[in-house]
Amino acid sequence: MKVNTQSVNFNADKKLINFIQKRMDKLDTFYDKVIQSDVFLKVENTSDKENKIFEVKLSVPGDSFVVKKQCKSFEEGADMAASSLERQLKKRKEKLSPHL
Repeated sequence: MKVNTQSVNFNADKKLINFIQKRMDKLDTFYDKVIQSDVFLKVENTSDKENKIFEVKLSVPGDSFVVKKQCKSFEEGADMAASSLERQLKKRKEKLSPHL
């Protein structure tokens, strides 16, 4: 799957980008028709510890899923967003399977 990662107002290191790529690639096991995902990494200027925003837009034929998570680290946000997307993809697959 093609993963476009954009970091807003900072430079993401290779380790983080590779981690996100691997985590998003795992979604292919739940739904094989995923076209691409756009990932946006943002850091809020607050004193709060949970100032990292991980937003992902997943494109599938005829639809797209958007998940936004706010966490202490981008890795945690990627895991939470991926597990949320897994549920949504499973649900979509179940809806479409009777029609095949």
